[in-house]
Parts: sequence; structure tokens; C-alpha cells
Amino acid sequence: MHLLLPVLFALLAALSNALATVLQRKAALSVPRSDGLRAGLLLDLLRRPVWLAGIVAVVAAGVCQAVALATGPLTIVQPLFVLELPLALMIASLFFRTGLPARTWAAVAAVVVGLGTALAAADPSGNRTQVPLDRWIVALSVCAGAMALLVAAALRRSEGRARAACLASATAIGYAVTAALMKSSVHILDDDGLAAFLTAWQTYGFAAFGASALFLLEHAMQAGPLVASQPALTLGDATVSLALGITLYEEHVRTGWWVVPQACGVALVAVGVFALARTEMARTLADTAAPERART
Repeated sequence: MHLLLPVLFALLAALSNALATVLQRKAALSVPRSDGLRAGLLLDLLRRPVWLAGIVAVVAAGVCQAVALATGPLTIVQPLFVLELPLALMIASLFFRTGLPARTWAAVAAVVVGLGTALAAADPSGNRTQVPLDRWIVALSVCAGAMALLVAAALRRSEGRARAACLASATAIGYAVTAALMKSSVHILDDDGLAAFLTAWQTYGFAAFGASALFLLEHAMQAGPLVASQPALTLGDATVSLALGITLYEEHVRTGWWVVPQACGVALVAVGVFALARTEMARTLADTAAPERART
């Protein structure tokens, strides 16, 4: 029962993020392309109402995620964001009035069943509220370095799936770090009040990582099809968040023979995610914005 609130708000956050993905994907492909990281991209997107609607959905997701992280462990909240991909495709099917075939629903079922199996077998526990500074220094250095390497790798590649996957992977790390820092800052707000929240370095840390992740996400969307960026973003965020929950917040998952059903669940999730990434709806979501891009 104590996990009902974080699970509910994590699901609401995943739904809002899925809606934002569809709206922002359409907007990102309606502005001029660029070979590098162009700061003017965000200025172009600000003139697109559909992108602004996507930002509203992002804000709603952030509020729901903050509530979830304040009331539950990172190792439960963040893996639930794996559901963003199937939710995004279902929303896209409604947005474009195109039904999903049976094999797509089978992939959705694989993700849901796999995620449920993995979380039930792992039975994450622990909800530490603060982390020593020395742990933060190591974790933030490793994650920031990995993001920089992925961005550098993306810039060495031409537009396409590899570039989109690298940028989406960097985005995933950014979002995972944002969640870890947000959890700490929300507890500071709850324990010590608004003044402490506004002066805590974690608050500005999650704002900086969140802004960087959003910037990279827009370029990942523009660099290649959703089939390349979304799986890397979805699976990467869950994986890095799980690692941060265990190493930073000392959250625990079952070991021993429980690793077997955990591995089976993760494998089922991966199969479902990659199957969804190859569906016609994923290609439709990428292709429908092409005429808009030609008109800009």
C-alpha cells in the first residue's frame, strides 16, 4: 500500500512524457535541420504551438515525477518510465487516427508483463532521503563524462540512426541524473522548507542536467527516426536510474535465484521495446512531419 502513491504518480508522469514525445517529435521535424548542436533550434521551436503543448506535458510529468520520487525509491519510480514507448505509440495512433496491429499490442504486452515480472522479482526497497557529497562527486563526474563522450561520438557521425541513438543515450543519462538530484532536492523542500530548497546545490543541479537533457533530446529527435532514439532513451533512463538508486541511495534489490526472473523480465522488456521500435506506427510518427519540414 505504501508504494501505491509513487507508482500512481510515476505512471502519470510516464503518460505525460509519452504525450510530450509525440508532440515534440512533430515539432522538432518541422524546423530546419542542422549538422551541429544549434542553440537557435529552441528559438525556432518556441514558435511552434505543438512544441509548447509538449512543454506543458513535460512540466506536468515533472510535477508527477517529483511526487513519485518524494514518496518512493528511485529503483521503482524510474523503471516505470519504460512504459513511455508503448504509451507514446498508442497516443500517436490516436493522434493520427491509425489503429495498432495485433503484433504491436503483443509487443506492448511484452513490455508490461516483462516490467511487472522484473519489478516483482527485484522487490526494490529502501528510500534514503540524502546522499553524502563524496558519492555525488563520483556519480556526477562519471555521468557527465559519459554524456560528453556520447555527444562527441554523435557529432562525428552524419545524420541517421547512429547519431540519434548516441544523442538519445546521452539524454537518458541526463534524465536519470536529473531524477536522482530531484529526489534529493524534493526531500530538502519537505524537511527544511522553501528557503533551503532554493539554496541547495541539488536544486540547481537537477535544473542544469534537466535543461541539458531537454536540449539533447530535441537534437536526438531531429537527428534520426524515433525507432533509433526512443529505445535508447527509454531503456537507458531505466538502467542508469537503477544504478544510481543502488549506488547513491543504497536501495536494495533481491539477489540469489531472484536474478533469474529479473533477467527474464528485462529480456522480455527489451524484446518488446525493440519490436515496438520497428512498428509501422513508429515509422509513421517519424514520417508524418516530413511535409511540414519541407514547407519551412
